Amino acid sequence: MSPSSTDSLARLAAVIDSRKPAAGGDPQTSYVARLLHKGPDAFLKKVGEEATEVVMAAKDLAHGPADVAAGRAALVGEVADLWFHTMIALAHFGLSPADVVAELERREGLSGLDEKALRKAQARESGSA
Repeated sequence: MSPSSTDSLARLAAVIDSRKPAAGGDPQTSYVARLLHKGPDAFLKKVGEEATEVVMAAKDLAHGPADVAAGRAALVGEVADLWFHTMIALAHFGLSPADVVAELERREGLSGLDEKALRKAQARESGSA
């Protein structure tokens, strides 16, 4: 991710934080404030909906849409919606995009299969403790 990309995510995260009801966000005038005011069920439902829309857009693109550019734009748009709503979830739980980037950086250079096996082993260990 380029520095400007992380800056964009940080700016968006700051806007989301400013919309929290505790920060004065008004559910009557702000979509983010409304979702946060309604609580996790509301924004997590949106995360699920957006994830499904990402899958549908990707499947449409994989099956060769008549207009590839439109299909690619649709997929990007749905991923943007998913990222946005997951950022609302992160903000609710006191986390930020920087936390996600740090986790991705931690995983950099690790085999995905090795990393997954490590997580499973850690889960087994914590379950037996």
